[in-house]
Amino acid sequence: MRRVKEVLHEDYLRSLMFGLQDGIVSTTGVVIGISTGVSNKEIIVLAALVAVMVEASSMAAGQYSSEKAVHQMDKSGKHTDNLLIGALIMFIAYMMGGAFSIVPIIAFDQPIAKILALISAFVGLFIIGYLKGYLVEHKPIRSALELFIIGSIATAIGVIVGYLFKV
Repeated sequence: MRRVKEVLHEDYLRSLMFGLQDGIVSTTGVVIGISTGVSNKEIIVLAALVAVMVEASSMAAGQYSSEKAVHQMDKSGKHTDNLLIGALIMFIAYMMGGAFSIVPIIAFDQPIAKILALISAFVGLFIIGYLKGYLVEHKPIRSALELFIIGSIATAIGVIVGYLFKV
């Protein structure tokens, strides 16, 4: 674990965790919300793929520009992370997070696909939360439960909106 900490710059860990969490939560909310509102698998898959690509790109751009502002403000030189690497980590992590709910939607038909997407997302959130807690040496189970609860709330919002505006 010490070796992982030496290699994984704290800003890169932030990009990785934020990308994975937001990729899972946002994409699952979109996938479940849309699959609650429509039954056409092609529409659900298209919306999920568009959402994850646009959001991953936006998150990477936001990571780059916000971290650049921090670098520009920092006159001490303590920020040594590479802006492009941080943005790339954010993009890849977001795409990986999105895959937790997109893969079941592509691989299975409704309604089982929606159930498997939820299970996959919640298991992914729990595992990622646990790994984060383990890496930072701070209560892995608590970290896993926190991420699980955050994801549950966001997903519930997607389901509610999909249900209310069903077409």
